[in-house]
Amino acid sequence: MRGLKALASAGFLLLTSSAYAEEAKKGMPQLDLANPLTTFQVVWLAVIFLALYLLLSNWALPQVASVLETRAKTIADDLDAARLAKTLADKAHAEMLAATHKAQAEAQAEVTAAVDAAKAQAAFKAAAANADMDKRLAEAEARIAAARDASVGALREVSLTATADVVTRLAGFTPHHAVIEQAVDRALTARAA
Repeated sequence: MRGLKALASAGFLLLTSSAYAEEAKKGMPQLDLANPLTTFQVVWLAVIFLALYLLLSNWALPQVASVLETRAKTIADDLDAARLAKTLADKAHAEMLAATHKAQAEAQAEVTAAVDAAKAQAAFKAAAANADMDKRLAEAEARIAAARDASVGALREVSLTATADVVTRLAGFTPHHAVIEQAVDRALTARAA
């Protein structure tokens, strides 16, 4: 019984091997173009590929291209706006510097004019008595101090306004007035020292 089973197994293997050899001679069934089903599948593959190609080239890709063009235009417009904003900020900065220099020059001219007036007045009255001269000198120094205080006050007001405008233009928000006053006061104190 065992021998019969072994013989039957060996025969099946021989039969299977010979069937496999015959199938191998035929080639791959997927590439058998003599088979009408394979030909039909190849034709439909070509039709579907052509339809997909036409759909992509005539509808999908132009939409993608228009989205990319819109995106590129938006980026270019944003860059132009940024350049314009930078130009305006640079112009505002230059105007602020010019206004500061002008205010400083005017303040210096006022101080110089006040000092010159006090010196001329003191020289003119130098012949008068010492007491009269001391009195007038004290008055002149008081006027000079008042003119200097007025000039520093005017410079402080111009600096506060210019600083607030520059910060507002550059940073895009209006800072707290007390913060600007502290910064300008520190700058004026540093310049006076």
